[in-house]
Amino acid sequence: MRYLILSDLHANLPALEAVLDDAAGVGYDAVLVLGDLVGYGADPAPVLARTLELDPVGIVRGNHDKVCAGLEPSSTFNDVARISIEWTASTLSPADLKKLAELPIGPRQIPGGVEIAHGAPFDEDYYVFDTQDAARALESASARICLIGHTHVPGIFATGAVPDGTLDGDIVRLPPTGAVLANVGSVGQPRDGDPRAAYGVLDVARQTLTLRRVAYDIGRAQRRIVEEGLPEWLAIRLGRGE
Repeated sequence: MRYLILSDLHANLPALEAVLDDAAGVGYDAVLVLGDLVGYGADPAPVLARTLELDPVGIVRGNHDKVCAGLEPSSTFNDVARISIEWTASTLSPADLKKLAELPIGPRQIPGGVEIAHGAPFDEDYYVFDTQDAARALESASARICLIGHTHVPGIFATGAVPDGTLDGDIVRLPPTGAVLANVGSVGQPRDGDPRAAYGVLDVARQTLTLRRVAYDIGRAQRRIVEEGLPEWLAIRLGRGE
């Protein structure tokens, strides 16, 4: 089984389209979505529709999905995120808001010894940034391989011995034993200094994780943000990967 992993799409339609085009060439059997389909970007409805059309075998909600659906107040966000999510909620149809509200709470178990969460297995909104955070997440995970998002920064943490020649281009060979925690980065708003869209493909049989970066029409995404009157910083940061 080869899982396409999409996380933190954030209503960035050009990025999602580029990722899906690239992933079609890489190949996959099923789709996993780790939350935050909306927020920040200017195309929440088409991104939501395109994502659900993929018929994910595993999907969890993100904090932006939850707030947009009215399940938590927008006052928990900083000013830029709050303005964006309130605009998103006013733009989406009642039917789309219902779809967001019905997204499952993480973590979720997936066939093949895989678990998915938005933030961490023990808290869907927790940010895993460093080894201390990762150790806590690994301890609470219910499957050998746990896939997370939320930080928009790719990273892999493992308790087992790393095999020789771990990297082969963009393919990472996972340790044969022990727990693995992996973040493939963000489709719609990367924050690691690389503005290209990020996604991953997990091959359960081969125990490999492919980490992909895809160039997309950032200018188009930026123009949409400006056209909709959203905070300009949201457009600027896309070009900086932050």
